[in-house]
Amino acid sequence: QLQKDLEEVKELLTKATRKRVRDVLLAEKHKLEMEIKNQPPPKPKDVAEEEKSSLGGYTVKINNYGWDQSDKFVKIYISLNGVQKLPAENVQVNFTERSFDLLVKNLNGKNYTMTFNNLLKPISVEGSSRKIKTDTVLVMCKKKREEKWDCLTQVEKESKEKEKAAYDTADPSEGLMNILKKMYAEGDDEMKRTINKAWVESREKQYKGDIPMDI
Repeated sequence: QLQKDLEEVKELLTKATRKRVRDVLLAEKHKLEMEIKNQPPPKPKDVAEEEKSSLGGYTVKINNYGWDQSDKFVKIYISLNGVQKLPAENVQVNFTERSFDLLVKNLNGKNYTMTFNNLLKPISVEGSSRKIKTDTVLVMCKKKREEKWDCLTQVEKESKEKEKAAYDTADPSEGLMNILKKMYAEGDDEMKRTINKAWVESREKQYKGDIPMDI
């Protein structure tokens, strides 16, 4: 844009005859030349394209992972085909005491992210790291205290406790009902038909007095 302005000023200078007009145009010409000189040089096309491609086409959120633990570490395994071919700087993990987030840039034209917040117990930021293996990123969270983790996050723990509380009831038939309701809600059509059939048969027997009411 500045270059076009400069060309137009030069064009006007060739037509200007009055000294005052020429002085104004010369001052503007000098100003534009200084602005153009101070601009950062344009990036070569291949560099610009490379930077653009390093961001990938779009970002995919990773939901599948596996994990285990030792006395000192919680280890999260994330499967990503071909990740070992990327430059090491394209695989970044940021740790805090109770979270980490993973960013894998430009793997087959996509970015991949994964975030874990509210880890079950605090971790050591300095002692945590990541390793790149064949088709896998291994995130190593260093435990602050050498103790067993029952799950990865506080949310998972609360969810398990709620489920356990729902089934640990004084009335066994109520516990069974809770299990059936959960199976029905999460099951496919075949599962729902099976539960419905069992329910109907149970009610029929109950009405005939064959069995006591227990469901």
